Amino acid sequence: MAKHGYPPFHPRSGASPMVMTADEFARAFPAESDHVERKRGTGSRELQRAIVAFSNSDGGVILIGVGDRGAVLGRPATPGTEDAIHEAALAVHDPGRYWIHELLVDRTAVTVVPVERRSQGFAQASDGAVLVRRGARSVPLIGGELRRFISERALSRFDVTDAGVPSDAADPALLERIREAYGWRSAADAHLLEGAGLAVTTAGGINLTISGALALLAEPQERLGKALIEILRYRDEGVTYDRREEITGSVEEQVVLASRFVMEELGTDVVVSGLRRYELPRLPEEVLREAIANAVAHRSYEDVGRSTRIELRPDRVVIVSPGGLPEPVTEQNIREAQSARNATVLDVLRRLRLAEDLGRGVDVIQDRMAEALLDPPTFEDLDGHSVRVILPIRGVVTPQERAWVLEVERQGAIQSMDRLLLVQAARGEELTNARVRELLAVDSRDARLALQRLRDAGFVEQVGRRGGTTYVLSPSLRAPASFRMKLDDLKALVLQLVESGPVTNAQVRKETGLDRAGALRLLDTLVGEGRLERVGERRGTKYLLATP
Repeated sequence: MAKHGYPPFHPRSGASPMVMTADEFARAFPAESDHVERKRGTGSRELQRAIVAFSNSDGGVILIGVGDRGAVLGRPATPGTEDAIHEAALAVHDPGRYWIHELLVDRTAVTVVPVERRSQGFAQASDGAVLVRRGARSVPLIGGELRRFISERALSRFDVTDAGVPSDAADPALLERIREAYGWRSAADAHLLEGAGLAVTTAGGINLTISGALALLAEPQERLGKALIEILRYRDEGVTYDRREEITGSVEEQVVLASRFVMEELGTDVVVSGLRRYELPRLPEEVLREAIANAVAHRSYEDVGRSTRIELRPDRVVIVSPGGLPEPVTEQNIREAQSARNATVLDVLRRLRLAEDLGRGVDVIQDRMAEALLDPPTFEDLDGHSVRVILPIRGVVTPQERAWVLEVERQGAIQSMDRLLLVQAARGEELTNARVRELLAVDSRDARLALQRLRDAGFVEQVGRRGGTTYVLSPSLRAPASFRMKLDDLKALVLQLVESGPVTNAQVRKETGLDRAGALRLLDTLVGEGRLERVGERRGTKYLLATP
C-alpha cells in the first residue's frame, strides 16, 4: 500500500502501536481520497461501505477516531472497537483482507484499518450494494456499469471446475459413502452430483469436478498431482527426518488415516494419580483431526507439485498446506473471518462428520487446546505461499497436573477456564483477582466469578476480604508433592527415601507426584551431584546413597 503515499501499515508490523506527531499525521493524511477514509466511530453501515469500496478498488485505509475535517478525536483499538470492526467486515460478502492497528498521534490513540484490494472476485455490502472508491466517496455501481464490473471480476471456483475424469470412474464404495452422507436415494443421479458440485456436464458427457475427484476417486493423486498428505517424523530440530509416510486415498480417507497415524506416533502420557491410571493423549484427537481436515479443505489444488505436509517434532505437530489464507482471512482475524478456498470439499468433510461448519474449525482447535491445558496453537500465512499450523504437545501444565485435575473433577464440575487456576493453587500460589486476570486474560468481573466458582465448589478457600482477598487450595484436596515442593525440597524427600534402602523411578513418582521424565531428571541430578549412585539397567535400575 505504500505506493498510495500513506504510511505502510504492514499486516505484520506487530502489536505495538505506531507513533506520529500531529504534523506528521496531517501530512500523511491531508484529506479523504481514493485511498483514505475518516470515521468518527464504528457505525456498521459506514464501515461496511468503506470496506467494500476499498476491496473493489485499489485498497485503502480507514482512520477511526478522526473527524471529517481531519481533527484527531481519538478511538483506541480496544477489544470493543475490534469486535465492531470484525462484525462490520463479517457482514460484507467477500471483502478483501483487512488488519487492525493502533496509531498514537501525539499520545491520542486512533484505530487504523488497512483494507487490501481483492485479487479475485468482488465484495458486496450486506444490502447487496457493490461499491467502488472514487475520490473521497464510496460509490454504488448500477445498471450497465455494474454488469461490466461483475463480468470483469467474475471468478470461477477451481474446486468445481472439470477435472477431466468421467463420472463413471468414481469408486462404487465411495459413491455409496457420499450417497449416505448427503441423504440421497441414489448417487448414480448425475443431477444430484452436479447440484453438490461434484460433477459437471461437458460436451463429452458428465465429468467429475476437482472436488468430485477428491471425494470419489480411490487415488485422486493419479489425476490431480500431489493431492495427498506427506508425514515426516523428526527426532530433533534438524532437517533430517527418520520416517516418511504418504497418506493417499479420497479426502475422507486421508483425514482419517493421517489422524490415526499421528495419534499413534504421539502416543499417550501414562500417569497414576491416587488409585487411578490415566492415559492422556499428548494432543486432543479432535484438534488434530480438525487441523488436518482444514488443511485438506483449504489448500490450493492448483498447486499440483506440493502435498499437504505434517511434521512430527519432539514438542509439536506442524501442518503445512499449499496456498495462503483465502481472502479475507488473515492471521489477525482468523477466528472471526470466514472463507473457504474449496467450499465443496469442506462440505463433503462436514457431511462425513470430519470437519466443523465454516468458521467453527479454528474455534474448536483453539478452545480444545486450552481445555487440555496445552499451549495455544499458532496459525501462520507464509507470504501467501503456504499456511502453517503449529500444535504444541506440551504446555505449562505437566501431564501429572492434568491427571490430578481430572481426579479433582470427579468431585465436581470445573469450567475449562478454571482448570489452570486450580493447578496454580495446587502449586502453592495464593490467587488474587489481578493474578487471575493475568493468567486468563479476562476482565475483573470474569476473574471474580472464576474465583467464586472454585470457592463455592469447595476447591479453594477465601482468605481476607475486599482489597486483600486471596484464595488458596482447600485442605480437602491433596495436591501431589511435586506441586508444592521446590527442587531442594524434592531432593531432600528422595534422599530421605533412600536412607531406608534403594529406590526405583516408580517409587519416586509415587511419593513425589512427578511423571516418569521428571523423576528421572531429579534422580539424574542427584547422581550428577554425587549424592546418589545408580545401579542396574533399564527396568532393574535402582538408586542408593553414594558411598563417601
